[in-house]
Amino acid sequence: MTPSATPFSLSRRQLLQAAGLTGAAVAGLGGLTACGGSGSGGAGGSGQLIHGATGGSVKDTVANPDIARVNALYEPLMRWDDNYELQHGLAESVEPNDTAQEWTVRLRDGITFHNGKTVTAEDVLATIQRVANPDDPKSAGSDLARVIDMAATTTVDDRTVKIVLKRPNAIVDVLLAEYHFGVVPADYDPANPVGTGPFAYQSFTPGQTSTFTKYADYWGEAAKVDSLVIQDFTDENAKVNALLAGQLHTLDYLPTNLVDSVKGAGGGALIAETGAWMPFTMRVDTAPFNDVRVRQAMRLIVDRQQLIDQALSGYGSLGNDLYAPFDEAYAGKDFPQRTQDLEQAKSLLRQAGQENLQVELFTGDDISSVAVSAANLFAEQARGAGVQVRVTKKTPFFGDDYLSYPFGQSFWHTRRYLPQAAQCALKGSPFNETHFDNQAFADLIDAATTETDKAKRATLVKDAQQIEYDEGGNIIWGFRQQVDGYAKGVEGLKPNKYLPLGGYRFERLSVS
Repeated sequence: MTPSATPFSLSRRQLLQAAGLTGAAVAGLGGLTACGGSGSGGAGGSGQLIHGATGGSVKDTVANPDIARVNALYEPLMRWDDNYELQHGLAESVEPNDTAQEWTVRLRDGITFHNGKTVTAEDVLATIQRVANPDDPKSAGSDLARVIDMAATTTVDDRTVKIVLKRPNAIVDVLLAEYHFGVVPADYDPANPVGTGPFAYQSFTPGQTSTFTKYADYWGEAAKVDSLVIQDFTDENAKVNALLAGQLHTLDYLPTNLVDSVKGAGGGALIAETGAWMPFTMRVDTAPFNDVRVRQAMRLIVDRQQLIDQALSGYGSLGNDLYAPFDEAYAGKDFPQRTQDLEQAKSLLRQAGQENLQVELFTGDDISSVAVSAANLFAEQARGAGVQVRVTKKTPFFGDDYLSYPFGQSFWHTRRYLPQAAQCALKGSPFNETHFDNQAFADLIDAATTETDKAKRATLVKDAQQIEYDEGGNIIWGFRQQVDGYAKGVEGLKPNKYLPLGGYRFERLSVS
């Protein structure tokens, strides 16, 4: 399955379908009752937490409301903690053999689904078969699907699964930690989503509101509120106004220019260092970006610090066209830091016969609260190199045209390098926005994934990064700090390097 053959809307539906909750057209959840009571008109008492999430529509199934829902309902076998360190989730152990070609997953004892059924190895196996099916891989299992020997992968006992691979893979435990690799029952029904998370599904109105209730038999830290309501917002100002008016308790992606307003109303801002990035994406298979000189010129047009200072209001750090800054082998600080060099950009464009370059940059409000402003600022910067950039706002951005934009934007949360490359930089990646297809790069990724020696793997990863740095299609100008907002009386929030609003760990929050 290649991105060119699979529109974004299908791929993103597959992503959430793997976890269980998707839009009405996919999951059959349309027409269900939305939340009422305090969820509709006010923040209500301490028994209910109301969260405002950026994005969401009837069609879209990848925006932050969906990510928040998935994290409330489902859990993976492994998980990332607040410091982006790998921890055990539903599994008490995930261990490779000496060659990393077989992995043994041992479940914690006594975990139950929201329907009261005990989680067993059969459920884990069924989940793996669903998302990592080599003939129909979902986003959650696309990288595992390339190497799994499904016929040999089996249960050992009620709590143990043996994953057998066709060749070694040294990072299976990392793959099992992604939030959308949630374990679901073997007889899972998307119309009645059931998981193991701290909250159970109650109702869902696509593009509007979803409601969840506290799961009393949750195996982990019990939720401190009785119910959770997630409201979708496509308008940032409307979302913040709802918080200021007392209609929300929390919101993700607080516009940084409104931090003082929220604090002035007695609330606060949760700020976390992350590896989140919002690139400009250039399709390397489409003119004019199929010429590496043009791609490098565009990278030299960017004034990265100005983008951080203005688009992010200073809440970010410099990027160097490479993702995964928390990876042990991150080479972004080893390679020369790219800075704006308009004269060199002009020279490269002349060499490419593109000295009067005109391009269209596609952006959208559902990418991020700062995406459109970043796009407009880049267009201003490009004038200095004689490049005319026409900014076009798409609504929704993440619709059927996604993956077809010659020049666009995107957003990604924190990941390590190899899983991120598998998602966006290989020929078969589900979200290959730049259509990058470099065989030498793919060979390095493959070799690094199978290498069990950490030092040797790090060398391979740095070599792969060199190719992306020299030839890739991403302009990664910075890493944003995650800024989220909360109302007076909300307690339990902790900065999280992985996902917004403290990792969407709603069970930790209380309201008064």
